[in-house]
Formats: sequence, C-alpha cells, structure tokens
Amino acid sequence: MEMIEVWNLKKGYRIARKSTGIMGNLRHLVMPRYDTLEAVRGISFRIEEGESVAFLGLNGAGKSTTIKMLTGILYPDGGRVEVMGIDPTKKRRQLAYEIGTVFGQKEQLWTHLTPYDNFCFFGAIYDLSGGESERRIAELSEIFELSDFINTPVRNLSLGQRIRCEIVASLIHKPKVLFLDEPTIGLDPVVKENIRMLIKQMNRELHTTIFLTSHDIGDIEKLCKRIVIVNSGQIVMDDSMEHLKYHYLNKKIVEVKLQEETALPPTEGITILKQKGSHVRLEVDTSVMKINDALRSIDAEHVEDINISNIPLENIIMEIYRSEGRERAQ
Repeated sequence: MEMIEVWNLKKGYRIARKSTGIMGNLRHLVMPRYDTLEAVRGISFRIEEGESVAFLGLNGAGKSTTIKMLTGILYPDGGRVEVMGIDPTKKRRQLAYEIGTVFGQKEQLWTHLTPYDNFCFFGAIYDLSGGESERRIAELSEIFELSDFINTPVRNLSLGQRIRCEIVASLIHKPKVLFLDEPTIGLDPVVKENIRMLIKQMNRELHTTIFLTSHDIGDIEKLCKRIVIVNSGQIVMDDSMEHLKYHYLNKKIVEVKLQEETALPPTEGITILKQKGSHVRLEVDTSVMKINDALRSIDAEHVEDINISNIPLENIIMEIYRSEGRERAQ
C-alpha cells in the first residue's frame, strides 16, 4: 500500500526585491516589486507502507517546504500530494489523525505540565477514550522507559528525556506515518542510540512508515533503507541505502603505519590522501586494484599497523551534491 504519493510538486515564495538609495526605497514603499524563489520545483516520489526513508538536502534545498506540504501546513503552487489517500490541502484535520510529527527544534509539549498530563491532553485531542488513553500511555511509557520522570514537569527534563516524550506524544493515536525532522539534534551519543533503537523497533513491529530529515549521518545510516536527495528544489537521487553503498563503496580508505617514512610511488587506483612521517592515509579504488595488490605496492612487509574502512556515508552524499553542482555548471 502506498502511504505517500507526490506528483510534480511545486512551491515558490515571494521575496521583496531590494532597493538602494532614498528614491529607490520610496518607490519600493509605493510600488513594491517581488521576485519568486522556487523552493520546490516539480518533485515526484512514492513511499510504501512500512518504508523508512531519509529525505536529504543541503540547507535551502527544499526539504522543510516539502514536509510542510506533506503535512498540510503549506499549500503547493502546483502538483498534488496524497498521504494515505488524503489530500492534506483539503482534509488536514482528517490527516492529523493518521500521522505523527516530531520536530527536534520545535516543542509540542506544554512545559509547565508533566509528560503524563501532556499525553492525556493529546489523547483527548485525538478523541481517545479515558481507558484507551491510559492503556496507550502505559504501553508507550514502558517502551520508552519514562516511568522515572513521567510525573515531572517537562521544563525540568533533560533534552534526551524531552525528545523521548515528544516522540511518545506523537504516537499516542497510533499514527501510520511518522514525520521526523532532526529528531536527535543536540543529544549525546548514548541517548541518540537509544532513540534510534526505539524508532527502528516501532518501524519493525508496528510497520510505521518513517519519513526522516536529518543532518546526522548516524540517523540516516541506522534508521533508513532508502535515501531521497534533493538539491535546488529537485530530486537528484532516489535509491536504496544498499545500492547506494554498493555503487560508491568500490573505494576503501586504508590507513597504514610504516616502520619508517617512505616515499610512495604514483600508482593507478591509489590516491594518497595524507602522509605525515610514517603514517599514510590512502584511498584505494578496488575497481582498478585489489586491496592485496595495493598493500603489496606499498611494501606490506614494512607495515606495522593497518586499518581498512569504507568511504563514510557523509562523503558519499557530499560527492553526490558536488556531482550535481558540476552538471548544473556545464
């Protein structure tokens, strides 16, 4: 079942044109002129039930505008959106009963209330009966381990505790689609990992569809099986995480410590990224040269220590952005 369908979606913003000088400013007051910034320029995609999708892009690429149109906050200038067969522009209230949203930089909880009181409030908003709301709060409290602070005012909670409560508040009504915008921003590594595990569990056990935007590569790599990348309001890549890695991971990072400083000869398939004394960092293109051959070329007998790793996902994504930029410039 398709949970999200987007056809040729477009959205622009009117921006006042800047004027210079006193006369220019006076003319602007009387006859203001505007330019149109095309934030989203005809994007289309589909997301199936239970998918976990990362929606990525640089700042200003159109991510937030797209999410706001998917959730009914903004109306598109062109194209069409359906979330679970519902048009957000026409039936936003109905859609709200089917989706959950978590925005890491925007609070939805009342800070002077306890998490428990907040959850009861959200249960009432979504027309849950008292008994159903209590059962749901108890279930989610156990899953997200809230018992130690569920009756503490939200303003007194740590950031990690608050984010867990934000996610619980968005899940009270059992949404079928969860929109996550930077859900782990500002959290320490241990709390981040706990949040990710809980989201993965929810996706796996409840088949909740996950739509994630994040600048945290750990969120993307551990939560999502598909990546959609936007740049300048257009989709530049839509691929599975597995295929993306397979396509780009024909390169390996090799870090070696030699017994003594050695000048390495130029070799096809090997790029020296950094060399300081006896420490060398290389990039090996395994489509040109096998790792074993690369080690032999740097005199493996004199290697004291070695570490071989894949190209970081962050580097892969940046290379996609750079490639797209080069194509636009040509």
